[in-house]
Amino acid sequence: MYARSSTIAAQPSSIDGGLAYLRNEVMPNLPELEGWVGLSLMVDRSTGRCIATTAWESEDALHASSRRVQPLREGLAQALHGPVEKVEEWEVAVMHRDHLAGANACTRCTWVQVDPSGIDQAIDTFKSQLMPEFEKLEGFRSASLFVDRATGRGVGSTVWASREELDSSREHADRIRSMATRVTGARILDVAEFRLGFAHLRVPEMV
Repeated sequence: MYARSSTIAAQPSSIDGGLAYLRNEVMPNLPELEGWVGLSLMVDRSTGRCIATTAWESEDALHASSRRVQPLREGLAQALHGPVEKVEEWEVAVMHRDHLAGANACTRCTWVQVDPSGIDQAIDTFKSQLMPEFEKLEGFRSASLFVDRATGRGVGSTVWASREELDSSREHADRIRSMATRVTGARILDVAEFRLGFAHLRVPEMV
């Protein structure tokens, strides 16, 4: 499985309009694209940072979709009244759902850099050490890990039932993150929290 994420610097006041555009204009066009298996949009209403992610069943489908998806991405950026800051492509290394996300779900994302030769160790650490710890916490819903094997970059995401449970998990998540960086030698590039504004994912369980 593969994914493409597009980061858009939206105007906070335009986020609701962007969500409507996603539902009414983007979603109806995606099922006709071969290999498409999901779409999500994470939003930070305080800063306007939004990340739209599409998921694909193969690397070939990811690349073949590029030209068709570009005008949809540009339309979403216009609806959000902000530029597309970057577009990234990933291998979906882990996808684990403990419960359905729910209407009030929030997510925490951690971007990391490891030596490319250490990607498999990072994936194994996420599966064997991080996920069991997340599953102990109230409100945990799902976890995923996307990686770029060529560069050694990755992004791990956890989904929580509500803002309250996201907040209450923060201290424990910080400890888990510190442990993982010691084990893998990863460098933390960024940590950010979002509201899960839209999620329509058919990506299978991958653990």
